[in-house]
Amino acid sequence: MMREIGIGIIGGGYMGKAHSVAMSAVGAVFNTGLRPRLEMICATSATSAEKYRAAYGFRRATDDWRTLVNDPAVEAIVIASPQSTHRDIALAAFALGKPVFCEKPMGATLEDSMAMVQAAEDSGCVNMVGFNYIRTPASQFARKLIAGDAIGDITWFRGEHTEDFLADPDAPANWRTEGRANGTMGDLAPHMINGALGLIGPIAEVMAEVETVHATRPGPNGMTTVSNDDHAQMMCRFENGAMGQMYFSRISTGRKMGYAYEITGTRGAIRFDQEDQNALWLYTSEGDEATRGFRKILTGPEHPDYLPFCQGPGHGTGYQDQIIIEAKDFLSAIETQTPLWPTFRDGLQVNRIVAAALASSEARCWQKITSI
Repeated sequence: MMREIGIGIIGGGYMGKAHSVAMSAVGAVFNTGLRPRLEMICATSATSAEKYRAAYGFRRATDDWRTLVNDPAVEAIVIASPQSTHRDIALAAFALGKPVFCEKPMGATLEDSMAMVQAAEDSGCVNMVGFNYIRTPASQFARKLIAGDAIGDITWFRGEHTEDFLADPDAPANWRTEGRANGTMGDLAPHMINGALGLIGPIAEVMAEVETVHATRPGPNGMTTVSNDDHAQMMCRFENGAMGQMYFSRISTGRKMGYAYEITGTRGAIRFDQEDQNALWLYTSEGDEATRGFRKILTGPEHPDYLPFCQGPGHGTGYQDQIIIEAKDFLSAIETQTPLWPTFRDGLQVNRIVAAALASSEARCWQKITSI
């Protein structure tokens, strides 16, 4: 039996819009038991909040997140505001017994994330973190293949999250060039680290180098110092014994959405690149050596979460569809009161690995995750 649930979204920009559209569409796409009602949206000013309300179809708008969280008609909350606000909003929502979906990274600091996990688990409320890229039908299928032993024991993983939005050294300084939480390790690295955890399993230790390549950028009053990192490389050892290597960059010239991975097993291998998100490359050590090779699998109705969008194989899903899948999972978790990955605790583990990588880079040595 379908019933409505009042949704409040904090933040109306890039991700706020994506989550608003997702909540509008998810009921029709997945025929969810809970049907979102766009109750209230919050932005930093009354003018922008009203603009987003009218554009996205919310009933009401506010410029104070406390008004949204405390409103009894808002039954579940999506946090799509800057990291520095996540902790206070989440703790207030959990204190009222309201489920929370929070965009990554969970908190601006590891301490923030730990406090958010404690509050979530003390409240017993449903909680999820927004790692959307691992939810593509192709990557969900990759997880199924690995779990089903299709490529044998995993021996090696290579992952990257590379983009080029700050590749130009003359690009002006902006909010992304200020503060550790907005650097590559805070912004891009969590996506691929979460992907590695979902695909391969827990990470035991890391060895990393984190670097700022363009130390200054043009600002309104001359050259401005960049206070965070441009790129990083990280070796890791998974708890299952597999070796791993990851690279994260916002200065990777030519890469637009370079969320990509290669996985080697004892009986096969998998390759994926988000810039071609509707394809998965699979190699299996079967048959004649002369005819073996990677084969391109186009996603279709036989793959996870694809059919609700389209009945045609190879027609494909897109970025917004990943957010709709997240909305479906969040609503399902609320309806069944069953935690779904990734929870806040899973998000905290990602942040621990980021912290371990930063510590490793400073100390120039391997860092165990359990030490963080």
